[in-house]
Amino acid sequence: MMTRTIPAVLVFFALLAAWQLGVFHALFRLKAFQLPYPLDIAQALVDRSDVLARDAFQFTGLEAVAGLVIGAVAGFGCAVLCASVPFLRRGLLPIAASLNSIPIIAISPIAVLWLGFGQPSKIAVVALMTFAPMVVNAFKGLYSIDRASLELMESLAASPLDVFWRLRLPHSLPYVFSALKIGATLAMIGALVAEFFNAQRGLGVTLSTNIQVAKMPIAWAAIVVAAVLGLVLYAVVGGIERALIPWHVSIRSRE
Repeated sequence: MMTRTIPAVLVFFALLAAWQLGVFHALFRLKAFQLPYPLDIAQALVDRSDVLARDAFQFTGLEAVAGLVIGAVAGFGCAVLCASVPFLRRGLLPIAASLNSIPIIAISPIAVLWLGFGQPSKIAVVALMTFAPMVVNAFKGLYSIDRASLELMESLAASPLDVFWRLRLPHSLPYVFSALKIGATLAMIGALVAEFFNAQRGLGVTLSTNIQVAKMPIAWAAIVVAAVLGLVLYAVVGGIERALIPWHVSIRSRE
């Protein structure tokens, strides 16, 4: 584990040092107000820690997690229906998959119009963004079962419910967690962008407000906090994956 982590850490600190020394400013002809230095961002993190922590945990983080859970549960339920009913497989699955092509910038104002300016509209945007990846991935896991395995279950007189719990569901879990990892990233993006539209609190509000008044260290501090939240959410999903499917080749290959 350490041998894989050390190179990434070294590269990260090398890039950070180059940033602080002004290499990127000279290379791209940027001023300090356009790209604040890491120490200025760190100072903003310390000075505004109370506001950033509140925005992260009470608003943006909560919206991201709630939206991810709702979108994942709804997407998995839709995938089960599509895998079980041929008519829905031909009619509903393409529509559900096409939702991923709707631009979030168009969804957010509509969500505010329907659900108001509070957190429900932001959660709805995140749920819609994470719904489509879950439908597509979960359906693939539920449906792409080896024919020999299905015939074995039939020879044992297994009921459709037994086939689901003992064969389809375990086979779909790696696909489900792949969708959750994608969703963990999309959830933070969705929550941030949704907060740009008529929100009162959140990292997205802090980011957009401070960009407008050219307080870039604070804006970048909000970006850093959002990135850390996204990494934590991704790590939580990865930890649950390792706990539930330690037998899968993708998990064993990391050890």
